[in-house]
Amino acid sequence: MKIFLTVFMAFLFLVVACEEEKVGSSDYLAPQYSESKEKGIREYNLDVEKGEASNRSACDTIALQEYVLDNYPSGDYLVEYDRTSTYNIPRSAVVYHKGPKDTTYIFAVIAKSKPGERFIEKKNVIGFESSFINLDSTKLGTAFFYLTLFACNPITGLERVWEAEVPIHGGFNAMTFKTWKAKKISYIELNYEAGIISGHRNYNYFFVDGIRKQPHLMETYVGIVHKRTLTDINNDKYPDYWEFRFDEARDYIKIRDSIPFYWDPKRALYLSKVNSRWFRYY
Repeated sequence: MKIFLTVFMAFLFLVVACEEEKVGSSDYLAPQYSESKEKGIREYNLDVEKGEASNRSACDTIALQEYVLDNYPSGDYLVEYDRTSTYNIPRSAVVYHKGPKDTTYIFAVIAKSKPGERFIEKKNVIGFESSFINLDSTKLGTAFFYLTLFACNPITGLERVWEAEVPIHGGFNAMTFKTWKAKKISYIELNYEAGIISGHRNYNYFFVDGIRKQPHLMETYVGIVHKRTLTDINNDKYPDYWEFRFDEARDYIKIRDSIPFYWDPKRALYLSKVNSRWFRYY
């Protein structure tokens, strides 16, 4: 009887292990078999939006969604702003900007799925809860965000001018077109929720050489014991920042020091005169 029970338990263990392996394999390979289904769903939803739209233009948001569907791989999406309440209508992360000679520029945030992994879902990369996806993003797919500039031609349609990667995987909240008053330079601020630091991160793309040129990235952030703020240190066209350090105890948190970092275009790094070994990429 003992021998029978031992053999039975070993057989049962092998069956469970094989089933778990099948589930894991099918989950990993799922993106390869769901491309047509995913595209079909998006085409259907886009057709519904077209039917409900009362006013259309050559480069409206629907046209941009259609461009992404036709020119990007499956699993890549035009991102939406985080909802400020449960009942808000989702809005695509798009900012329109009037350029010279009646040119219209369109800034859009596009999230791309990592090849070989599960396709990302927009709801899993937006808002506070998704900011923790950086700890283990592979189960829900890994998102690579890009700030992308399109130019609108009323006759030929949309033209992609450039795209700039955003160094974060989740937590997107909002996008704002701003001006750095110290140098009168325009920039785009991408705001991301950051639950890990109990605050938010801003990825700021400065148009130091004009909107059609690749922008300069500089990060600022605020958290319980994290802070970095925009400033002008060496009076050049590139933005600089103060990086703060904190003292913290059980009953208090206070700023201990602030360290200036300035951009060195030759080395393409942020450096500090406080310590020659300290550097930052953005």
